[in-house]
Amino acid sequence: MSGGAHRATPVKYLTVSALGFTTAASIVTSLRGLPMMAKEEMTMFFYIGFSTVLFLIPAGLVAAELGSMYANKTGGLYAWISGAFGKKVGFWIIFLSWIQVIVFYPTGMSFAAAGVAFAFDRPDIAQNHVYVGIFAICAFWLCTAVAFVSNQFALKVTRAGFLAGTALPGIILVAVFIWWIASGHDIGWQHTTDDAVTVAHDGHDSPRFFPYIAGLSGLSFLAGILLNFAGVESQGVHSTELKNPSKGYPAAIMIAAAVAFGIFTLGALAVAGIVAYDKIDLNTGVFDAFTIAFTEMIHSSWPVRILSALIAYGALAGVLAWIMGPSRGVLATAHDGMLPPVLQKVNNRGVQVNILIIQGVIVTALSSIYLFMDDVSSAFFLISAMAVSLYLIIYMFMYAAAIRLRYTQPDLPRAFKIPGGTFGMWLFAGIGFLAVAFAFVLAFVPPSQLPIGNKASYIGLVAAGAVIFSAIPLIIERMKKPSWVPSDEVKAKALGPSADRSHLTNA
Repeated sequence: MSGGAHRATPVKYLTVSALGFTTAASIVTSLRGLPMMAKEEMTMFFYIGFSTVLFLIPAGLVAAELGSMYANKTGGLYAWISGAFGKKVGFWIIFLSWIQVIVFYPTGMSFAAAGVAFAFDRPDIAQNHVYVGIFAICAFWLCTAVAFVSNQFALKVTRAGFLAGTALPGIILVAVFIWWIASGHDIGWQHTTDDAVTVAHDGHDSPRFFPYIAGLSGLSFLAGILLNFAGVESQGVHSTELKNPSKGYPAAIMIAAAVAFGIFTLGALAVAGIVAYDKIDLNTGVFDAFTIAFTEMIHSSWPVRILSALIAYGALAGVLAWIMGPSRGVLATAHDGMLPPVLQKVNNRGVQVNILIIQGVIVTALSSIYLFMDDVSSAFFLISAMAVSLYLIIYMFMYAAAIRLRYTQPDLPRAFKIPGGTFGMWLFAGIGFLAVAFAFVLAFVPPSQLPIGNKASYIGLVAAGAVIFSAIPLIIERMKKPSWVPSDEVKAKALGPSADRSHLTNA
């Protein structure tokens, strides 16, 4: 043919390393989980190892197969669960996905509140439950207002927040800890006598590397730590963009697992090494570590104020990142006629305003828990336990869906397939399911490491939260009416020229 013949445009594949680090970024959204891991001292290796091997890797592989099966459909979990169990169950799961993120928001906001307190050199108010509650409510509505602008604007804010408010302070924290060790300072975990993390040997106390199990309460932190590793499924749909998904995606998951393991382990070790065990606070542990270290290094804490401001920004950016995504999944179900018309409306930028307003009202109610619980760490863990219980239900259904689809739709093309045939699927999905089920039970057990107070009230609140939030989508589904199916005009407004289309990747 003549020289004017068109050449085929080369296909651009996603590299294994790019997908691996992107997946890691979706897992490590802030530094707020480091104090909880640090509270376990050397037993953190058990918890982080459990979370990585028995949860993170199986979840990533299962999500990759499901994502490759439904690569041409938007909705993520909604499409996967609906394919296995029908749209009713799919709606229930995506609704729980939205609700559990809503339950998570107050913990993210409380971490940001601590950052702002330290930034203004007022660490004393970081533990003031009234301040934390009011800040959480006001800051969340500020994030919601930013989300009203557009998805693209929110994306720019969150991207900058991750780099400046999570990655950079995390690197500095590890560097400071290396200096702490090199300069001969006492290591926090070497002076602990608590039976939960210390064992007596030949008249000397030494750190435990395996949890002290005198009951389930000694393992309660596992459920909260597991939540820090959640999010790997959000990138599973991109497995089809690799040149060789069957080999590339497991490698990407291994990269993500190694990066997440490294960041969480090094960061938690830094907090545990600098801050004395009995002084580690779940909400302020990171800021306390910086304060102690810089006071020793330069006899001043001015860098702490800058780092605290950055971390607060990173925490708020993490909240903003989650404000848009899951709520877009709910909007997708609304356009399937699963929700009333009031929740189908978007503004002229395509933002689901009514859904975000309802979300803000619920977060306001949940954040009010801080106003009535004197101990911020206990309130922090209680709210986290509620979020964990809902999230683990979602993962159990994801594993079950992957197994069921191997039998009900064995011929559906899968660009990535878990190796080992049916046995391989049962092995990885089965291990993941059992790990999640065990953690689900622990979510209802008060931790022995915190002053929870009335244990019956704690269990009752977590259980009530799980039951009430799980029941809401079931009630809505029973109330569903034919008139809820939106017109083409409503759908066109959400996807029209003036609308923001970035939700197609967020849903």
